[in-house]
Amino acid sequence: MRILYVAMKYDYGRPNQGPSFEHYNFYDCLLKMGHDILYFDFMTLMQEHGRTWMNTRLMEVAKTEKPDLMFTVLFTDEFHASTLRHVTEGLGIVTINWFCDDHWRFERYSRLWAPCFRWVVTTAESALPKYAQIGYHNVIKSQWACNTFLYRRMSLPPEYDVTFIGQPYGQRRKIIEQLRDAGINVRTWGQGWDSGRASQDEMIRIFNTSRINLNLTAAYGANSHDDPDVPSQKTHPLWRMLEYIPFTTARKGRTTGWTQISQKSELTQPTVTEPAGPAGHTTEQIKGRNFEVPGTGGFLLTENAAHLEDYYKLGEEVVNFYSTEEMVEKVRYYLSHEDERTAIAEAGYRRTLKDHTYRQRFQEIFEQIGLANLAARIDGAQRVVTGQTQEVR
Repeated sequence: MRILYVAMKYDYGRPNQGPSFEHYNFYDCLLKMGHDILYFDFMTLMQEHGRTWMNTRLMEVAKTEKPDLMFTVLFTDEFHASTLRHVTEGLGIVTINWFCDDHWRFERYSRLWAPCFRWVVTTAESALPKYAQIGYHNVIKSQWACNTFLYRRMSLPPEYDVTFIGQPYGQRRKIIEQLRDAGINVRTWGQGWDSGRASQDEMIRIFNTSRINLNLTAAYGANSHDDPDVPSQKTHPLWRMLEYIPFTTARKGRTTGWTQISQKSELTQPTVTEPAGPAGHTTEQIKGRNFEVPGTGGFLLTENAAHLEDYYKLGEEVVNFYSTEEMVEKVRYYLSHEDERTAIAEAGYRRTLKDHTYRQRFQEIFEQIGLANLAARIDGAQRVVTGQTQEVR
């Protein structure tokens, strides 16, 4: 396909922090699936030329290039709703947005923007009835995965006992100190730790050379963006969104009503209604790390996440925990039981390659939106047929 890819190229729009999650996972996978990419880095274009220019440029490119699909990953309020409506309804292009944070941002964000697109993707099971309640039906339930074109098993000997990659917000620093106080050797990387950030290549190597890769989620005190420098979504004033968005029933491709956006929708923090774990422990959303670590053949010890058992056999393919005490106990156990640890890592690796790659996720999505025939450009041996990229200026 010819895909107009609309997402941030750099991490939070900051070139000094390197490429974004979307770039390493969505873009890289779509390109290596054989698709030709029109790369519309909206954040860089907006920073260089302003919001109005960026929006006008998107409409120009969509009209001129006539892509088979516009794949979008929204961030906050960089777009005019009228721009996205025009591409979807005015130009008749198949548009789809991947919503990253429906677990906590549906009420004041996703429900307002979803009607601008023909289709949307959500990773949150809890969001499905919410979309149905507002009358939006072209929702695809998908999930994070592993980009196996990039993440790989390197068959290297272990270098570290326990590692954690991520920023030390909330209670994370305290959790790591508790592990160290228990006599466990833990190495950490990320902005805010002494070791600093790990590059993408370094991160993949760390996954490969760690006996235990630790995953701490947002339960320890921050939102899923993992960035303390980004303004809190609880108070961020999306004042530019004071406009009317046409409420589109994408299944029939026609406008059925109007939804007014007002700042009132920003004043109420949504309630996360994911299931609770044992003894009332809350659980958090699944993250990319849940698939990336086993996708490299690494052993994953993760805080429990809602519906994780739908993707891996807990205790057999990945190992989960509900409390710091349980985490310490399981770290000690698996450091001293190498055969079990290795067997679990191998099972998680095989399961990831079988069921949880972004290539598979995208193939399933394209089938649901009726573009499967255009998408099938990888042969039976899964040979990489890299597409071409044209960056929009």
